[in-house]
Amino acid sequence: MSQRTLTPRPPTSAPVTRGTPTPRAPTRLRSFRRWFSQTGWRHLVGVAVVIFAAFPLVYVFSASLNPGGTLITANTLFGNLSLQSYVDLFNRPQQPFAAWYVNTLFIGFSASAGSVMLGALAAYAFSRMRFTGRRFGLITILLVQMFPQLLAMVAIFLLMLSIGEIFPAIGLNSQIGLIMVYLGGALGVNTYLMYGFFNTIPVSIDEAARIDGAGHARIFFTIILPLVSPILAVVALLSLVATLSEFVIASVLLRDPEKQTLAVGLYQFISQETSQNWSVFAAGAVLAAIIPVALFLALQRYIVSGLVAGSVK
Repeated sequence: MSQRTLTPRPPTSAPVTRGTPTPRAPTRLRSFRRWFSQTGWRHLVGVAVVIFAAFPLVYVFSASLNPGGTLITANTLFGNLSLQSYVDLFNRPQQPFAAWYVNTLFIGFSASAGSVMLGALAAYAFSRMRFTGRRFGLITILLVQMFPQLLAMVAIFLLMLSIGEIFPAIGLNSQIGLIMVYLGGALGVNTYLMYGFFNTIPVSIDEAARIDGAGHARIFFTIILPLVSPILAVVALLSLVATLSEFVIASVLLRDPEKQTLAVGLYQFISQETSQNWSVFAAGAVLAAIIPVALFLALQRYIVSGLVAGSVK
């Protein structure tokens, strides 16, 4: 028998020395730099934006809890805590805050509902019907909105004064008249906003319903309105917020304190130089912000979908 000589093979790799740690600091530093360049800086920007947006809210809430009555004593956030400003807000017969709050809700929700209905009807007509002057009407609506309603303040006042001589219920110093002014001012922008959303609804749905014998009214109320609910929520919320914060027109048309809105009434707490009470004003501002904030949080998903879908024809 022949004996074979076994030749040892060379090692494929160098032996690993155990117990020597591998330096990982540069790797971690590179990973942190990569994360910060891709995502981390966005968190810093988000935190800065949140602080910038939340500071006025926190400051107003702190001022409402400070019984000093001035903004100088409210510079220290939550230095003095007291609910006396909220109590004084409802104990002033000459400044009926409760009546202002009810008036604001009535005017705001009425104007919001009316704006949604009138804007939806006009947008449906421009989107689904073909008639003479349709394109000219759309361009006119867009051009009219370039001029603020404040420019027509004198004309609105004289018009409401003349209407009040014949129909006092809708004239000067009337909440119904103020609602009608709000409806006329918001009709154009709401119509154009809804018009873009209505164009995203396929016309084949209308044609199928028309074959089954449905008219325009039935198609609009039973088919189109449920499909465009996001834009209806957007228009309702925007109209409500604009009505709650409107001051100039309401201060000119409403004279009696019992008929005024919150924007006009709260100004009385700081309008007189000798009797400014910023604590009570801040308390009223905090209570006035509850309704729009709650509605915004409840309709947030409709707002996002409504604005995005309505921007594409």
